[in-house]
Amino acid sequence: MSAEYQVHGDVAVITLNNPPVNGLGLATRQGIVDGLGKAQADAGVKAIVITGAGGAFSGGADIKEFGTDKSLAEPNLHTVIAAIEQSAKPVIAAIHSVCMGGGLELALGCHYRVAAPGCSVALPEVKLGLLPGAGGTQRLPRVIGVEAALNMIVSGEAVKSEFIASVPGQKLFDKLAASPESLAEEALAFARSVADTRPLPLVRNLPCKHPQGDAYFQFARNMVKGMAKNFPAPAKCVDAVEAATKNKKFDDGLARERERFINLMWTAESRALRHLFFAERAASKIPDVPADTRKRDVKKVAVIGAGTMGGGIAMNFLNAGIPVVMLETKQEALERGVGTMRKNYEAQVKKGKLKQDKYDQRMALLTTTLDYADLKDADLVIEAVFEDMGVKEQVFKKLDEVMKPGAILASNTSTLDLNQIASFTKRPQDVVGLHFFSPANVMKLLEVVRGDATAHDVLATVMAVAKKIKKTAVVSGVCDGFIGNRMIEQYGRQAGFLLDEGCTPSQVDKAIEKFGFAMGPFRMGDLAGNDIGWAIRKRRAVEKPGMKYSKTADLLCERGRFGQKVGKGWYDYVAGKRDAIPNAEVEQMVAEHRQSLGITPRKISDEEIVQRLVYSLVNEAAHILEEGIANKASDIDVVYIFGYGFPVHRGGPLNYANEVGLFSVAQAMKRFAQNPQDDASFWQPAPLIERLVAEGKGF
Repeated sequence: MSAEYQVHGDVAVITLNNPPVNGLGLATRQGIVDGLGKAQADAGVKAIVITGAGGAFSGGADIKEFGTDKSLAEPNLHTVIAAIEQSAKPVIAAIHSVCMGGGLELALGCHYRVAAPGCSVALPEVKLGLLPGAGGTQRLPRVIGVEAALNMIVSGEAVKSEFIASVPGQKLFDKLAASPESLAEEALAFARSVADTRPLPLVRNLPCKHPQGDAYFQFARNMVKGMAKNFPAPAKCVDAVEAATKNKKFDDGLARERERFINLMWTAESRALRHLFFAERAASKIPDVPADTRKRDVKKVAVIGAGTMGGGIAMNFLNAGIPVVMLETKQEALERGVGTMRKNYEAQVKKGKLKQDKYDQRMALLTTTLDYADLKDADLVIEAVFEDMGVKEQVFKKLDEVMKPGAILASNTSTLDLNQIASFTKRPQDVVGLHFFSPANVMKLLEVVRGDATAHDVLATVMAVAKKIKKTAVVSGVCDGFIGNRMIEQYGRQAGFLLDEGCTPSQVDKAIEKFGFAMGPFRMGDLAGNDIGWAIRKRRAVEKPGMKYSKTADLLCERGRFGQKVGKGWYDYVAGKRDAIPNAEVEQMVAEHRQSLGITPRKISDEEIVQRLVYSLVNEAAHILEEGIANKASDIDVVYIFGYGFPVHRGGPLNYANEVGLFSVAQAMKRFAQNPQDDASFWQPAPLIERLVAEGKGF
């Protein structure tokens, strides 16, 4: 049983015990119903308390049962709540730490609620593309008011129990305990104080109205439409809460909620969000590195390079309270780097996102140096120097000399061979790639690059460190560009071919942005710096002379149009603004180059633009999986959602391919292979795709 039953004098206590967050799985639900039955049958029991063991009251549904028959098996959560409401003896929820989703719906079904301070209360189902499905949209408005409830349900954000308790007129909590430690004792005393109360209060019997109902709900719909245009769940949340105010019978409102919940379960958007929920959690699991692998201590970090990337990396550790020593070769570079970090923090203080004392504490953890000897005490060192193998060699040979035994030596390289970098040291087992994405203090993704010799405890340690600095880490094997940049190169090649065949940069960007990308390939190139791609193509010309590219991007760079940093790239930019303004000369340059190749421009549909860009990611990803560079398909989706602006509501390139159907994706690839201007060899579907199609499977 995942719920324990004990009797304390005349009060029965049912304790949910399903670590880590007391998810309401089948065994836990059965345990609650069994406990209620025992308490009803015991004449000595006058009241019942439901609470949670460990660090949560309940976090809601048991994610291990998502999508399985167990999640729907009786007793389901509706049945459990009905059993509580029908109890002849008062049932009191003793809430602490975490009370979310189905956990809050369970508490709302109880006759009374006693809460500990510091408890996070939420209905976060909208983050999975759903709405609360066990009465949350019907009961919460009755205890905290329609507007406050709708805000909580539509945002999915947590609110602290003491804040809710301070709101005049709220009926969610009957009592706020003095402290988390005194909750159990206070809940027992409260249970005894209401033991003889009849009739027992039910949230379902409370009134639910809004004084300007129609106008308010129309306003709410307009708001969520603007904020969540790609997601249907927020609008359905508005409908469900409105039903709570308009249905005379509570059960009619429940039926409306249930209907909407089931409809949302079948949407592609909810499937995508649920896929990402699991994918993000699975990314930290490495098949051959056991979860109990002993980790190395990381109490001090060194960062080499005080440029944009080095400063951003350092800020992650300062934010987590970890001291950082930053090294540069020149004092001016150090001062410039620290100045940029200060500017970033001061902007947060100005916006009210960071308190002045926190800013002061963080900067106090930073020391700077020009001497490698000052890094010797660091447990982890991350180099963020120029992307050149000769420069990396000098740095890692020096680190090998000065760093203490057991220190982890990490490179922030985005494309270079980590095994070669490791070979510059006598301790390749301690070398790992930590590829932060720019801006490093903002972007959530961290590619952890595993070298051939990287030790298991090094991997386990850096994955734990990533969690501490609030990054989503994905492990990649060693190859040119790792997971993300290797795929984006194919995406960029397709964008170039589309220009050769008849598109303008703005047409390509608009099509992929309409699909849901944060920005199209040409706007992205301008933001990153077109000279970076130019350098990679020059290197490719030596390493892979047979690889086909459009020459338009090189022609652009020859004109010095490197992007936003110089005010001109594929587009023009006005100082202080990021608006991309189409440039007639660039479009003329594209047309003249097309003419020089003897290509007659053709009309290209948005559908073809999207398919060629997205399916190029899919095909390269399939090769990456076959080669074992990525552990699993979901890791690739995590990389693209958190690092490359792939639309969240599509769930990542491989989830999207599954939604379209791999048979259809493979057929499209074969069509593109017939295009004389494209790269026919690239568009042969990867063997993994061919095999999955033959077996009728997805990634």
